[in-house]
Amino acid sequence: MKWDANLYDNNHSFVSKYGEDLINVLGPAPGEIILDIGSGSGDLADLIVKRNVKVIGIDNSREMVEAARNKYPHIQFDIGSASNFSYDIKFDAVFSNATLHWVPDYEKAITCIGNALKTGGRFVAEFGGKGNVSNITDALKFQLISKGYTAVAESPLWYFPSLSEYTTLLEQKGFRVTFAAHFDRETLLKGDDGMKNWLIMFGKSYLEKLELNVAEEIINRVENQLRATNFKNGNWYADYVRLRFVAIKV
Repeated sequence: MKWDANLYDNNHSFVSKYGEDLINVLGPAPGEIILDIGSGSGDLADLIVKRNVKVIGIDNSREMVEAARNKYPHIQFDIGSASNFSYDIKFDAVFSNATLHWVPDYEKAITCIGNALKTGGRFVAEFGGKGNVSNITDALKFQLISKGYTAVAESPLWYFPSLSEYTTLLEQKGFRVTFAAHFDRETLLKGDDGMKNWLIMFGKSYLEKLELNVAEEIINRVENQLRATNFKNGNWYADYVRLRFVAIKV
């Protein structure tokens, strides 16, 4: 899937904004070397660097990596997969915000992250947990099926695990989980077209399989269906449910 870096920065800056709090959980210490998985357009990597640490960002979107390199030329950004990467150095910490739910080979990703960390290094991340955007995905799938696109509706796109499921995987892969939380975080979407822009940005893997006029009709139908649940006081909201954790490599 190709990402629109401009749409991401202009309409979905909340992704990085919420990630700023996660940096405090990470607690970068001066002199550390940190890997940012799913670094996107680089905003969080730049904030981490300002803590007097070295950061390497990795993202599987060429468009995002190019945008990050242009914005922050003082940081190394590489194109790569969260489930298939390696570096010659070992990192003090691995950081990831709003990325791991996009990784279908999630067990391989945990293994790669473990291999990248020093013993005692920490893995700090937040991503979509069980129930994340359930209103949106239910509406999107319903409208796809109603138009005869059942195969498209049933194609896997995201991985939203429960807290117990993911922490168990971490423990099986050689981590000790020291903190984990699964919580609701209703998220304001920017502008009158907030839901449409969200669907275009994050539901692209479903919509790009359709003719343009059909995709536009599906988006309008989904928006109308969601007005009862996700449009409040003149604003659109995404029904986010997040999984956040800190795990130490043993």
